[in-house]
Amino acid sequence: MFEGRAPGTAGEDRTIGYIVGEWAKAGLVPVPGSKTPWLQPVPLIEAQALAASATFKVKGRDFALEDDGVILTGREAAVALADLPVVFVGYGVDGAGKVNADVKDKLAVMLFDNAPFGDKLPRYRERRQMLADAGAAGVLVIATDALPWAQLRDALAGKTTRAASAKAGAPISGFISLEATDALFRKAGEDGAALREAARSADYRGTALPVTADLAATTAVRAYDSHNVVAKLPGARPDGKAVLFLGHWDHLGICAPEGEADRICNGAVDNASGIAVLIEVAKRLGSGVRPDRDIYFLATTAEEMGLLGAHRFASDPSVPLKDITVALNIDTIAISPRGTPVATIGRGKPAYDAVVREVATKLGRKLDEDGEADAFIQRQDGWALGAKGVTSLMAGGSFSDMTLLQKFLGSDYHKPGDNYSEAIELGGAAEDADLHVGLGRAFADTKRWPGK
Repeated sequence: MFEGRAPGTAGEDRTIGYIVGEWAKAGLVPVPGSKTPWLQPVPLIEAQALAASATFKVKGRDFALEDDGVILTGREAAVALADLPVVFVGYGVDGAGKVNADVKDKLAVMLFDNAPFGDKLPRYRERRQMLADAGAAGVLVIATDALPWAQLRDALAGKTTRAASAKAGAPISGFISLEATDALFRKAGEDGAALREAARSADYRGTALPVTADLAATTAVRAYDSHNVVAKLPGARPDGKAVLFLGHWDHLGICAPEGEADRICNGAVDNASGIAVLIEVAKRLGSGVRPDRDIYFLATTAEEMGLLGAHRFASDPSVPLKDITVALNIDTIAISPRGTPVATIGRGKPAYDAVVREVATKLGRKLDEDGEADAFIQRQDGWALGAKGVTSLMAGGSFSDMTLLQKFLGSDYHKPGDNYSEAIELGGAAEDADLHVGLGRAFADTKRWPGK
């Protein structure tokens, strides 16, 4: 019925209709003043590479790479660039985080991983954007062992999506295999391993190569609006502070090739389970004694495409971000059984941690504080709000038992097998629903939580 809940499809319309209907029955209302009641448009651009070519000249003479050594995508429907000077830029930025070479109107060839700088450097997508901002006509990222070539090729053969408001990247970008890179370097009189070693220096300034490139790409481009769903549970005694619950409604849609017995990635655990808990929390907080503070509910789109819906809400919020005392994200919640300790992604603020501890303890649950869940902090919607200064937590059992989580990530995750069945663990999900009802009541209580 929901066809895997892909943004921009009929499955989105059905999903949104279901969420709005359930939230309305729970007593939630549209946010006052919103241009589109219940909905926040999220403008997106979908792109799919149709054809591409890359040819090189070394010292003025044609040099042919082996087939399948370069993958290209264009920013516009059709892009063709000729005689681009090629420069190897290492990691693209120096130890101070600034672009390390003159790349204007050139093809910059950049390393993927952050070694040896680790977290001191931006991630490769940010470095690629910095090169584009510095005027690079094209950016090729070298796919090392950390970026398997076969998987990368298959992924980029499909559709990619970006926010319509995102900065324009280079006119052409893509990836080049390590083998193709070294062959090109050898022909240019350079040693690939030596260049990569030189790039490890914080003051590396790039190496101009006696190489030019002709690049062309044809891309199918579609602009469309997807939607976040936003609603409000008015508080009994609002004081200007608010609690925000969120979880993403989207998944991958029709994801398997034609001919497969099951082509739909339904995302039962990721994240229909989270939306089910959001609905249950709304129903329980909306019945009985009304909480003091306003409580907002947000079902985001395009999380699977890079937290795009959450970033849209963070940049144009329905409630001022400074008024959100806490954001509680619910994602991939049906993994652990009853009795699993509570792990918190985003922990580290003592006052907030104390509330989580108090609520969990009253429910008979222990806390998991080994820090393993911290590795997922940038992989969930709360990250978009946290980057804007909103305290964002993701608490529950799924990220406590790493053995069970890794088993899911290595099997049905992002595959047609993530369907509803009796094998899905609902005991832990029910306990996590109780936990979030308790957290909502605690953070919305003006006496119990003064608001930060």
